[in-house]
Amino acid sequence: MARTTIERSGRGEAITIAHIARRAGVSVPTVSKVINGRTDVSAETRRLVQEVIREQGYRPARRATRAAPLLELAIHEFENDWAGEIIKGAQRVAMENGLGLVVSELGQTSATGRTWIDTVLARHPTGVMAVLASLNDELRSQLRTRGIPLVIVDPTGEPLHDTPSVGATNWSGGLTAARHLLELGHRRIGVIAGPEELLCSRARLDGYRAAMDEAGVQVNPAFIRHGNFYVDRGYQEARVILDREPAERPTAIFALNDLTALGVYQAARDLRLNVPEDLSVVGFDDLPLAEWANPPLTTIRQPLVQMALTAARLVVRMAAGEHPTQTRLELATDLVVRASTAPARG
Repeated sequence: MARTTIERSGRGEAITIAHIARRAGVSVPTVSKVINGRTDVSAETRRLVQEVIREQGYRPARRATRAAPLLELAIHEFENDWAGEIIKGAQRVAMENGLGLVVSELGQTSATGRTWIDTVLARHPTGVMAVLASLNDELRSQLRTRGIPLVIVDPTGEPLHDTPSVGATNWSGGLTAARHLLELGHRRIGVIAGPEELLCSRARLDGYRAAMDEAGVQVNPAFIRHGNFYVDRGYQEARVILDREPAERPTAIFALNDLTALGVYQAARDLRLNVPEDLSVVGFDDLPLAEWANPPLTTIRQPLVQMALTAARLVVRMAAGEHPTQTRLELATDLVVRASTAPARG
């Protein structure tokens, strides 16, 4: 059971678990179960207790249980090279600090019915990195009340002021990619973005729009498609954009990630278009596969390993009691020019 010693709220009031229990209209053991991440509490009761805890500014003076020497890396999906780069950075920091690395998939439920958050709370890791995630208030509160630091890498929605996050200069990257194509003389530039709800995709697309506006080039709405950041959808959306008369189709496509760009390559081949002679292609990420594509892919380098390093080190410092001076960190992106872009014909 969690202790009932006096804690201090953000307003300086002395509060205890008993005070939380009275305000929530539940028992002290129930509050203790919520604080300790026990699963034998109804979702409605858990939400009520967590709401009272947030309102009162309750913070445990010390962890009820000793943190396990583990760094939890939670990824929405990890069956791609993008996730591999993030894992590489997190593993390096884990080794530097004598921690084990646990990689889990967000939203998964085990065969026993335990949710992702149940499993994490049971492990009680030193800290959590959540990648391409937007954890709701309840999940963040459960981690916070257990004293488990959380940092989000590439949040899907707007960064939250109370949760540190690490990302890249996506808007600037989109601007740079479009400028590169414009400087090569391209004016009919298509875009295959990611899911519309993803912040990184919206920012890259906005950067593209800004470059087109800056150059006085009108954006053709028919040339903008939304995929899912995977090869197959990249292929499908590229076919929609490219399957038209030569004078009406784009001379270049900006794919908002490298996997999408590979789909564009295949669509071009099927339509008997040569890259870059007939179609210039720019990607985003600079995954290892970009250099080995045929032709090697011009892309925006997103420092994925460095983003993971930065986030993991921040988690470790927070676990040691440090309060971050910034809640949002963005690392620079760079244009890497290879053989998939060339001057526009005519």
